[in-house]
Amino acid sequence: MTKAELKKVHVVEKILEGYMTNAEGAAVLGMTQRQVIRLKKNYQTGGAQKLAHGNRGRKPSHALADEIKERAVTLYKEKYHGSNNCHFAELLAEHESLHLSPASVRRMLLERGIKQAKQRRRAKAHQPRSRKTQAGMMWQIDATPFAWLEDRAPAFALHAAIDDATGIVVAAVFRPTECFEGYSRVMQQGIWNYGVPLGLYSDRHTIFRSPNETLTVEQELAGEVKPLSNFGKAMADLQIEHIKAITPQAKGRVERLWRTFQDRLVIELRLLGITTLEAANAALPPLLEKHNRKFAVCPRESQSAYLPLDPSLPLEHVFTKREYRQLGSGHTFSYKKTLYTLGKPTELRLSAKTTVEVRETLEGEVLLWMYGQAFTLQATDRPSRDPVLTPKEKAGSAQPRKPTKDHPWKTTYDNNITKRNTKQRSFQDAMYSQHNSYPEAFW
Repeated sequence: MTKAELKKVHVVEKILEGYMTNAEGAAVLGMTQRQVIRLKKNYQTGGAQKLAHGNRGRKPSHALADEIKERAVTLYKEKYHGSNNCHFAELLAEHESLHLSPASVRRMLLERGIKQAKQRRRAKAHQPRSRKTQAGMMWQIDATPFAWLEDRAPAFALHAAIDDATGIVVAAVFRPTECFEGYSRVMQQGIWNYGVPLGLYSDRHTIFRSPNETLTVEQELAGEVKPLSNFGKAMADLQIEHIKAITPQAKGRVERLWRTFQDRLVIELRLLGITTLEAANAALPPLLEKHNRKFAVCPRESQSAYLPLDPSLPLEHVFTKREYRQLGSGHTFSYKKTLYTLGKPTELRLSAKTTVEVRETLEGEVLLWMYGQAFTLQATDRPSRDPVLTPKEKAGSAQPRKPTKDHPWKTTYDNNITKRNTKQRSFQDAMYSQHNSYPEAFW
Protein backbone atom coordinates (compact mmCIF):
# COMPACT_ATOMS: atom_id res chain seq x y z
CA MET A 1 0.00 0.00 0.00
CA THR A 2 1.07 3.57 -0.57
CA LYS A 3 1.68 6.12 2.16
CA ALA A 4 -1.60 7.86 1.37
CA GLU A 5 -3.52 4.59 1.71
CA LEU A 6 -1.76 3.74 4.99
CA LYS A 7 -2.77 7.16 6.27
CA LYS A 8 -6.40 6.42 5.40
CA VAL A 9 -6.21 3.12 7.33
CA HIS A 10 -4.73 4.88 10.36
CA VAL A 11 -7.41 7.60 10.39
CA VAL A 12 -10.27 5.13 9.89
CA GLU A 13 -9.01 3.00 12.80
CA LYS A 14 -8.89 6.10 15.04
CA ILE A 15 -12.48 6.95 14.10
CA LEU A 16 -13.70 3.40 14.75
CA GLU A 17 -11.94 3.37 18.15
CA GLY A 18 -13.65 6.63 19.08
CA TYR A 19 -10.59 8.87 19.23
CA MET A 20 -11.72 10.99 16.23
CA THR A 21 -15.01 12.05 14.73
CA ASN A 22 -16.00 11.77 11.10
CA ALA A 23 -15.59 15.54 10.68
CA GLU A 24 -12.07 15.50 12.16
CA GLY A 25 -11.07 12.56 10.00
CA ALA A 26 -12.41 14.27 6.89
CA ALA A 27 -10.38 17.39 7.70
CA VAL A 28 -7.20 15.34 8.16
CA LEU A 29 -7.66 13.37 4.92
CA GLY A 30 -8.97 16.33 2.90
CA MET A 31 -12.25 14.54 2.14
CA THR A 32 -15.92 15.01 2.81
CA GLN A 33 -17.66 13.23 5.68
CA ARG A 34 -19.57 11.13 3.16
CA GLN A 35 -16.31 9.79 1.73
CA VAL A 36 -15.03 9.01 5.24
CA ILE A 37 -18.21 7.03 6.02
CA ARG A 38 -17.69 5.02 2.80
CA LEU A 39 -14.08 4.26 3.87
CA LYS A 40 -15.35 3.06 7.27
CA LYS A 41 -17.78 0.62 5.63
CA ASN A 42 -15.09 -0.72 3.27
CA TYR A 43 -12.71 -1.23 6.21
CA GLN A 44 -15.34 -3.07 8.28
CA THR A 45 -16.21 -5.43 5.39
CA GLY A 46 -12.82 -6.11 3.83
CA GLY A 47 -10.16 -4.81 6.18
CA ALA A 48 -7.24 -2.58 5.31
CA GLN A 49 -6.79 -4.14 1.85
CA LYS A 50 -10.25 -2.88 0.93
CA LEU A 51 -8.94 0.70 1.10
CA ALA A 52 -6.34 0.04 -1.62
CA HIS A 53 -7.12 0.93 -5.25
CA GLY A 54 -9.21 -1.73 -6.91
CA ASN A 55 -7.22 -1.76 -10.18
CA ARG A 56 -3.89 -2.38 -8.50
CA GLY A 57 -2.16 -5.36 -10.04
CA ARG A 58 -4.60 -5.50 -12.96
CA LYS A 59 -3.62 -4.69 -16.54
CA PRO A 60 -5.44 -1.60 -17.90
CA SER A 61 -8.01 -2.28 -20.58
CA HIS A 62 -6.43 0.32 -22.92
CA ALA A 63 -2.86 -0.96 -22.46
CA LEU A 64 -0.82 -1.62 -25.60
CA ALA A 65 -0.46 -5.21 -26.61
CA ASP A 66 2.98 -6.77 -26.39
CA GLU A 67 2.87 -7.53 -30.13
CA ILE A 68 2.46 -3.83 -30.93
CA LYS A 69 5.34 -2.90 -28.66
CA GLU A 70 7.63 -5.48 -30.23
CA ARG A 71 6.65 -4.36 -33.71
CA ALA A 72 7.38 -0.70 -32.93
CA VAL A 73 10.76 -1.48 -31.38
CA THR A 74 11.71 -3.70 -34.33
CA LEU A 75 10.75 -0.99 -36.82
CA TYR A 76 12.86 1.53 -34.94
CA LYS A 77 15.92 -0.70 -34.98
CA GLU A 78 15.63 -1.78 -38.62
CA LYS A 79 14.11 1.23 -40.39
CA TYR A 80 13.67 4.40 -38.32
CA HIS A 81 16.81 4.35 -36.16
CA GLY A 82 18.16 7.77 -35.25
CA SER A 83 14.77 9.55 -35.18
CA ASN A 84 13.54 11.26 -32.04
CA ASN A 85 10.41 10.18 -30.19
CA CYS A 86 8.06 12.72 -31.75
CA HIS A 87 9.34 12.13 -35.26
CA PHE A 88 9.23 8.35 -34.77
CA ALA A 89 5.58 8.50 -33.70
CA GLU A 90 4.77 10.60 -36.80
CA LEU A 91 6.58 8.17 -39.10
CA LEU A 92 4.73 5.19 -37.62
CA ALA A 93 1.39 6.87 -38.26
CA GLU A 94 2.38 7.97 -41.78
CA HIS A 95 4.07 4.85 -43.13
CA GLU A 96 2.94 1.98 -40.88
CA SER A 97 -0.62 3.08 -39.89
CA LEU A 98 0.44 2.58 -36.28
CA HIS A 99 -0.82 5.43 -34.10
CA LEU A 100 1.19 5.79 -30.90
CA SER A 101 1.85 8.80 -28.72
CA PRO A 102 5.41 10.12 -28.30
CA ALA A 103 5.21 9.27 -24.59
CA SER A 104 4.31 5.65 -25.34
CA VAL A 105 7.10 5.42 -27.89
CA ARG A 106 9.59 6.84 -25.43
CA ARG A 107 8.50 4.47 -22.67
CA MET A 108 8.69 1.29 -24.76
CA LEU A 109 12.12 2.26 -26.15
CA LEU A 110 13.49 3.00 -22.69
CA GLU A 111 12.22 -0.39 -21.46
CA ARG A 112 14.49 -1.98 -24.11
CA GLY A 113 17.43 0.27 -23.18
CA ILE A 114 17.18 2.47 -26.30
CA LYS A 115 17.82 6.14 -25.54
CA GLN A 116 17.59 9.22 -27.72
CA ALA A 117 20.22 9.33 -30.45
CA LYS A 118 20.88 12.99 -29.69
CA GLN A 119 20.87 13.99 -26.07
CA ARG A 120 19.54 17.45 -25.39
CA ARG A 121 21.80 19.84 -23.56
CA ARG A 122 20.92 22.93 -21.66
CA ALA A 123 20.82 25.93 -23.95
CA LYS A 124 22.74 29.07 -23.14
CA ALA A 125 20.79 32.11 -22.08
CA HIS A 126 20.43 34.70 -24.84
CA GLN A 127 18.14 37.68 -25.07
CA PRO A 128 15.22 36.57 -27.26
CA ARG A 129 14.22 38.68 -30.22
CA SER A 130 10.56 38.95 -31.15
CA ARG A 131 9.47 37.76 -34.56
CA LYS A 132 8.75 40.29 -37.27
CA THR A 133 5.10 41.26 -37.46
CA GLN A 134 4.53 40.63 -41.17
CA ALA A 135 5.61 37.93 -43.57
CA GLY A 136 8.36 39.12 -45.89
CA MET A 137 9.81 41.74 -43.57
CA MET A 138 13.01 39.74 -43.11
CA TRP A 139 14.52 36.45 -44.26
CA GLN A 140 17.36 34.62 -42.58
CA ILE A 141 19.74 32.75 -44.86
CA ASP A 142 22.55 30.33 -44.11
CA ALA A 143 24.19 27.05 -45.19
CA THR A 144 25.56 24.06 -43.30
CA PRO A 145 27.61 21.03 -44.42
CA PHE A 146 26.34 17.70 -43.10
CA ALA A 147 26.14 14.00 -43.99
CA TRP A 148 22.56 14.35 -45.22
CA LEU A 149 22.66 10.95 -46.94
CA GLU A 150 24.63 9.33 -44.10
CA ASP A 151 27.07 6.78 -45.56
CA ARG A 152 25.31 6.58 -48.94
CA ALA A 153 27.11 9.65 -50.33
CA PRO A 154 29.75 12.19 -49.29
CA ALA A 155 28.71 15.12 -47.12
CA PHE A 156 27.44 18.25 -48.89
CA ALA A 157 25.98 21.61 -47.92
CA LEU A 158 22.32 22.60 -47.60
CA HIS A 159 21.49 26.25 -48.35
CA ALA A 160 18.16 27.53 -47.01
CA ALA A 161 16.25 30.73 -46.22
CA ILE A 162 13.51 31.03 -43.60
CA ASP A 163 10.96 33.80 -43.07
CA ASP A 164 11.38 35.37 -39.64
CA ALA A 165 7.69 36.15 -39.05
CA THR A 166 6.15 32.79 -40.02
CA GLY A 167 9.00 30.27 -39.84
CA ILE A 168 8.27 29.18 -43.42
CA VAL A 169 11.29 27.76 -45.25
CA VAL A 170 10.92 29.76 -48.45
CA ALA A 171 13.58 27.83 -50.41
CA ALA A 172 16.41 25.35 -50.00
CA VAL A 173 18.97 23.68 -52.25
CA PHE A 174 21.82 21.18 -51.88
CA ARG A 175 25.27 22.03 -53.24
CA PRO A 176 28.64 20.23 -52.88
CA THR A 177 29.99 23.14 -50.79
CA GLU A 178 28.81 26.47 -49.45
CA CYS A 179 28.98 28.74 -52.47
CA PHE A 180 27.61 31.81 -54.20
CA GLU A 181 25.54 29.71 -56.60
CA GLY A 182 23.75 27.94 -53.74
CA TYR A 183 22.71 31.19 -52.07
CA SER A 184 21.67 32.65 -55.43
CA ARG A 185 19.48 29.63 -56.21
CA VAL A 186 17.79 29.94 -52.82
CA MET A 187 17.06 33.63 -53.33
CA GLN A 188 15.72 33.04 -56.83
CA GLN A 189 13.36 30.26 -55.70
CA GLY A 190 12.11 32.26 -52.72
CA ILE A 191 11.46 35.41 -54.76
CA TRP A 192 9.67 33.48 -57.51
CA ASN A 193 7.42 31.71 -54.97
CA TYR A 194 6.72 34.52 -52.49
CA GLY A 195 8.08 37.88 -53.64
CA VAL A 196 10.91 40.25 -52.80
CA PRO A 197 11.54 40.55 -49.03
CA LEU A 198 12.36 43.83 -47.37
CA GLY A 199 15.45 42.59 -45.51
CA LEU A 200 17.91 39.71 -45.35
CA TYR A 201 19.90 38.47 -42.35
CA SER A 202 23.12 36.51 -43.00
CA ASP A 203 26.50 35.84 -41.45
CA ARG A 204 29.74 37.60 -42.41
CA HIS A 205 30.96 35.09 -44.99
CA THR A 206 33.00 36.60 -47.84
CA ILE A 207 30.21 35.57 -50.19
CA PHE A 208 28.07 38.26 -48.55
CA ARG A 209 30.69 40.91 -47.89
CA SER A 210 33.86 42.21 -49.46
CA PRO A 211 37.05 41.73 -47.40
CA ASN A 212 37.95 45.37 -48.19
CA GLU A 213 34.68 46.91 -47.05
CA THR A 214 36.28 48.75 -44.10
CA LEU A 215 37.19 52.23 -45.29
CA THR A 216 39.78 54.53 -43.79
CA VAL A 217 38.95 58.05 -42.66
CA GLU A 218 40.69 59.48 -45.73
CA GLN A 219 38.62 57.25 -48.03
CA GLU A 220 35.39 58.27 -46.32
CA LEU A 221 36.30 61.95 -46.59
CA ALA A 222 37.10 61.43 -50.27
CA GLY A 223 33.55 60.16 -50.81
CA GLU A 224 34.42 56.52 -51.55
CA VAL A 225 31.71 53.91 -50.93
CA LYS A 226 32.14 50.45 -49.47
CA PRO A 227 32.87 47.82 -52.11
CA LEU A 228 30.21 45.10 -52.40
CA SER A 229 30.51 41.43 -53.23
CA ASN A 230 28.58 39.95 -56.15
CA PHE A 231 25.83 38.88 -53.75
CA GLY A 232 25.80 42.32 -52.14
CA LYS A 233 25.41 43.97 -55.55
CA ALA A 234 22.42 41.72 -56.26
CA MET A 235 20.82 42.78 -52.97
CA ALA A 236 21.42 46.42 -53.84
CA ASP A 237 19.76 45.95 -57.25
CA LEU A 238 16.68 44.41 -55.60
CA GLN A 239 16.58 47.11 -52.87
CA ILE A 240 16.88 44.46 -50.11
CA GLU A 241 18.40 45.67 -46.84
CA HIS A 242 21.25 43.27 -46.13
CA ILE A 243 22.19 42.84 -42.46
CA LYS A 244 25.29 40.84 -41.60
CA ALA A 245 25.14 39.27 -38.13
CA ILE A 246 28.18 39.20 -35.87
CA THR A 247 27.10 36.20 -33.77
CA PRO A 248 25.13 33.05 -34.72
CA GLN A 249 22.58 33.81 -31.99
CA ALA A 250 21.51 36.94 -33.88
CA LYS A 251 20.06 34.72 -36.64
CA GLY A 252 18.84 32.01 -34.30
CA ARG A 253 15.79 31.16 -36.43
CA VAL A 254 17.85 29.61 -39.21
CA GLU A 255 20.36 28.12 -36.76
CA ARG A 256 17.58 26.19 -35.02
CA LEU A 257 16.32 25.10 -38.43
CA TRP A 258 19.54 23.13 -38.94
CA ARG A 259 18.91 21.16 -35.73
CA THR A 260 15.45 20.22 -36.99
CA PHE A 261 16.65 19.29 -40.46
CA GLN A 262 19.61 17.27 -39.20
CA ASP A 263 17.19 15.38 -36.95
CA ARG A 264 14.30 14.83 -39.38
CA LEU A 265 15.45 15.41 -42.96
CA VAL A 266 18.10 12.69 -42.74
CA ILE A 267 15.43 10.09 -41.85
CA GLU A 268 13.09 11.29 -44.61
CA LEU A 269 15.82 11.04 -47.26
CA ARG A 270 16.72 7.57 -46.03
CA LEU A 271 13.10 6.39 -46.33
CA LEU A 272 12.94 7.72 -49.90
CA GLY A 273 16.09 5.80 -50.83
CA ILE A 274 17.99 8.93 -51.95
CA THR A 275 21.63 8.22 -52.82
CA THR A 276 22.77 11.22 -54.89
CA LEU A 277 22.81 15.00 -54.52
CA GLU A 278 20.67 15.46 -57.64
CA ALA A 279 17.98 13.11 -56.34
CA ALA A 280 18.04 14.91 -52.99
CA ASN A 281 17.36 18.25 -54.71
CA ALA A 282 14.48 16.68 -56.64
CA ALA A 283 12.91 15.33 -53.45
CA LEU A 284 13.42 18.53 -51.45
CA PRO A 285 10.29 20.60 -52.45
CA PRO A 286 7.66 18.16 -51.05
CA LEU A 287 9.72 17.69 -47.90
CA LEU A 288 9.80 21.47 -47.41
CA GLU A 289 6.01 21.63 -47.80
CA LYS A 290 5.64 18.91 -45.17
CA HIS A 291 7.96 20.80 -42.83
CA ASN A 292 6.10 24.09 -43.31
CA ARG A 293 2.71 22.49 -42.64
CA LYS A 294 3.93 21.28 -39.28
CA PHE A 295 6.17 24.08 -38.01
CA ALA A 296 4.97 27.30 -39.68
CA VAL A 297 3.09 29.82 -37.53
CA CYS A 298 0.69 32.66 -38.32
CA PRO A 299 2.19 36.17 -38.31
CA ARG A 300 0.89 38.79 -35.91
CA GLU A 301 -0.37 40.85 -38.84
CA SER A 302 -2.08 39.22 -41.80
CA GLN A 303 -0.91 41.86 -44.26
CA SER A 304 2.11 40.75 -46.29
CA ALA A 305 5.25 42.86 -46.64
CA TYR A 306 6.49 41.18 -49.82
CA LEU A 307 7.15 43.41 -52.82
CA PRO A 308 6.35 42.30 -56.38
CA LEU A 309 9.32 41.58 -58.61
CA ASP A 310 10.01 44.19 -61.28
CA PRO A 311 9.34 42.40 -64.61
CA SER A 312 12.05 44.48 -66.31
CA LEU A 313 14.69 43.03 -63.96
CA PRO A 314 15.24 39.31 -64.69
CA LEU A 315 16.66 37.47 -61.69
CA GLU A 316 19.04 35.50 -63.92
CA HIS A 317 20.70 38.83 -64.78
CA VAL A 318 20.81 39.97 -61.13
CA PHE A 319 22.45 36.99 -59.43
CA THR A 320 25.58 36.95 -61.56
CA LYS A 321 29.33 37.16 -61.25
CA ARG A 322 30.43 40.66 -62.21
CA GLU A 323 33.76 41.94 -63.48
CA TYR A 324 34.96 44.97 -65.45
CA ARG A 325 36.88 44.98 -68.72
CA GLN A 326 38.30 47.53 -71.15
CA LEU A 327 37.06 47.38 -74.71
CA GLY A 328 39.52 46.97 -77.51
CA SER A 329 39.15 47.86 -81.14
CA GLY A 330 36.06 46.28 -82.66
CA HIS A 331 34.14 46.07 -79.36
CA THR A 332 36.21 43.09 -78.17
CA PHE A 333 37.44 42.15 -74.72
CA SER A 334 38.98 39.12 -73.05
CA TYR A 335 37.20 37.19 -70.31
CA LYS A 336 38.48 33.90 -68.87
CA LYS A 337 40.94 33.39 -71.74
CA THR A 338 38.18 33.87 -74.34
CA LEU A 339 37.78 36.82 -76.71
CA TYR A 340 34.22 38.18 -76.89
CA THR A 341 32.45 40.69 -79.09
CA LEU A 342 28.84 41.85 -79.45
CA GLY A 343 26.62 39.04 -80.67
CA LYS A 344 24.09 41.18 -82.56
CA PRO A 345 24.48 44.55 -84.28
CA THR A 346 22.99 47.22 -82.02
CA GLU A 347 22.88 50.98 -81.79
CA LEU A 348 25.41 50.78 -78.95
CA ARG A 349 28.46 52.80 -79.95
CA LEU A 350 31.42 52.54 -77.62
CA SER A 351 34.92 53.78 -78.21
CA ALA A 352 38.05 51.80 -77.51
CA LYS A 353 39.33 51.61 -73.92
CA THR A 354 35.80 52.12 -72.55
CA THR A 355 35.29 50.30 -69.23
CA VAL A 356 32.27 47.97 -69.37
CA GLU A 357 30.64 45.55 -66.91
CA VAL A 358 30.68 41.86 -67.78
CA ARG A 359 28.20 39.52 -66.09
CA GLU A 360 28.29 35.73 -66.03
CA THR A 361 24.98 34.02 -65.17
CA LEU A 362 24.62 30.87 -63.08
CA GLU A 363 24.18 28.90 -66.32
CA GLY A 364 27.54 30.17 -67.62
CA GLU A 365 26.23 32.73 -70.14
CA VAL A 366 28.44 35.82 -70.50
CA LEU A 367 26.63 39.16 -71.01
CA LEU A 368 27.62 42.78 -71.48
CA TRP A 369 25.71 45.01 -69.06
CA MET A 370 25.29 48.64 -70.13
CA TYR A 371 22.62 51.24 -69.39
CA GLY A 372 20.58 48.84 -67.27
CA GLN A 373 20.19 46.15 -69.93
CA ALA A 374 22.03 43.06 -71.09
CA PHE A 375 23.67 42.67 -74.51
CA THR A 376 24.43 39.23 -75.84
CA LEU A 377 28.00 38.31 -76.73
CA GLN A 378 29.69 35.77 -78.91
CA ALA A 379 33.13 34.25 -78.71
CA THR A 380 35.60 35.05 -81.48
CA ASP A 381 38.87 33.48 -82.53
CA ARG A 382 42.10 35.08 -81.49
CA PRO A 383 44.59 35.93 -84.28
CA SER A 384 46.97 33.01 -84.60
CA ARG A 385 50.66 33.61 -85.07
CA ASP A 386 52.95 30.85 -86.33
CA PRO A 387 56.15 30.97 -84.28
CA VAL A 388 58.08 29.41 -87.22
CA LEU A 389 57.06 32.12 -89.68
CA THR A 390 57.43 34.98 -87.24
CA PRO A 391 60.30 34.06 -84.96
CA LYS A 392 61.00 36.28 -82.06
CA GLU A 393 64.27 38.24 -82.33
CA LYS A 394 66.52 37.94 -79.35
CA ALA A 395 68.03 41.11 -77.96
CA GLY A 396 71.77 41.40 -78.55
CA SER A 397 74.35 42.28 -75.98
CA ALA A 398 74.63 45.99 -75.18
CA GLN A 399 77.76 47.91 -76.19
CA PRO A 400 79.98 48.95 -73.28
CA ARG A 401 79.62 52.63 -72.46
CA LYS A 402 82.54 54.78 -71.33
CA PRO A 403 81.69 57.33 -68.63
CA THR A 404 82.30 61.00 -69.48
CA LYS A 405 84.93 63.09 -67.82
CA ASP A 406 82.44 64.91 -65.61
CA HIS A 407 80.75 61.68 -64.45
CA PRO A 408 80.58 61.36 -60.63
CA TRP A 409 82.66 58.24 -60.82
CA LYS A 410 85.57 60.27 -62.19
CA THR A 411 85.25 63.27 -59.90
CA THR A 412 85.04 63.97 -56.21
CA TYR A 413 81.74 64.49 -54.42
CA ASP A 414 81.94 68.16 -55.44
CA ASN A 415 81.08 68.25 -59.13
CA ASN A 416 81.85 71.94 -59.49
CA ILE A 417 85.06 71.94 -61.56
CA THR A 418 85.83 75.63 -60.84
CA LYS A 419 85.78 75.14 -57.06
CA ARG A 420 87.86 71.98 -57.33
CA ASN A 421 90.55 73.69 -59.43
CA THR A 422 90.65 76.68 -57.03
CA LYS A 423 91.19 74.47 -54.01
CA GLN A 424 93.87 72.47 -55.78
CA ARG A 425 95.74 75.65 -56.83
CA SER A 426 95.61 77.08 -53.29
CA PHE A 427 97.08 73.88 -51.90
CA GLN A 428 99.90 73.94 -54.44
CA ASP A 429 100.73 77.60 -53.67
CA ALA A 430 100.96 76.78 -49.96
CA MET A 431 103.36 73.96 -50.64
CA TYR A 432 105.49 76.22 -52.85
CA SER A 433 105.81 78.90 -50.16
CA GLN A 434 107.20 76.31 -47.75
CA HIS A 435 109.62 74.59 -50.11
CA ASN A 436 110.26 77.48 -52.55
CA SER A 437 109.44 75.02 -55.26
CA TYR A 438 106.75 72.58 -56.13
CA PRO A 439 107.27 69.08 -54.78
CA GLU A 440 108.09 66.44 -57.29
CA ALA A 441 104.80 64.69 -56.54
CA PHE A 442 102.85 67.57 -58.11
CA TRP A 443 104.57 67.26 -61.47
